[in-house]
Amino acid sequence: MKRFHVHVSVQDLPESLRFYSDLFGAPPSVVKDDYAKWMLEDPRINFAISRRGRAAGVNHLGFQVESDDELKDLREQVSKAGIAALDQAGASCCYARSDKYWIEDPQGIAWETFHTLGSVPITARKQNAAGKRARAVFQRRKRKPARLAAADAA
Repeated sequence: MKRFHVHVSVQDLPESLRFYSDLFGAPPSVVKDDYAKWMLEDPRINFAISRRGRAAGVNHLGFQVESDDELKDLREQVSKAGIAALDQAGASCCYARSDKYWIEDPQGIAWETFHTLGSVPITARKQNAAGKRARAVFQRRKRKPARLAAADAA
């Protein structure tokens, strides 16, 4: 079963921790110096916040899946649609190790689809460096989805 994922960049982590804990009626399941995550069942969502030097607002959206098979099925769906994707096996990010892939919607919003394999004690600096490298590679590889390329050719 899939779980919707939202990651929001915040300016003030303690203030945001209080706000979202009150909003959700529950404390986060993970709290670090620069990061917090709520794993809610109703609604079924993985909601994360971080303070890592980015502008406040939506950082990315996505889906968390429970198995390699679910991840494979969604990745095949993206591939069949001609959507460019960046695959990352065994990636360490947000204090977790995951197999994942990234896509961008037409507005440039990043979407992450991932299967969490375990936790890791990784620092924000290392996460940001790895993420920047991955995004740079993705931007170089990115191509227009097939349906948009066909519309341009018409």
